[in-house]
Amino acid sequence: MHCLNVILTVRDEANVPKVRKLLTECGRLSRQEAGCNSYEVCHSQTDPQVFMLCERWATEADWQEHRKQRAYLEFYQPQVIPLVDRVPHPSDLLE
Repeated sequence: MHCLNVILTVRDEANVPKVRKLLTECGRLSRQEAGCNSYEVCHSQTDPQVFMLCERWATEADWQEHRKQRAYLEFYQPQVIPLVDRVPHPSDLLE
C-alpha cells in the first residue's frame, strides 16, 4: 500500500472556503479512481487555514496514475496548490 499524508495551509484566510470546496471535489473524484483505497480530506478544528489529505493507494503506480487524472490536473494542481503551502508526508501505515 502507498500512503501519503499532505498538510496544506491556506496562505490567505479569505481563500479557505474556495480551497474547502476544491478539496471536497478532489476527494470525490479521487475516490472513484482505480487503486484508490481511501482519500480523506480533513479540515482542522483548531486552525481553519489547515487541511490534511490522507491518501491510501493500492500501489505507488496507482498514485502516480492519479497525478494524470482530472482531480489532480483540473483541480488540485492548477487551483489548490497556488493558494496553499504544502508539506507532503509519504508514510508507512502501522498496524
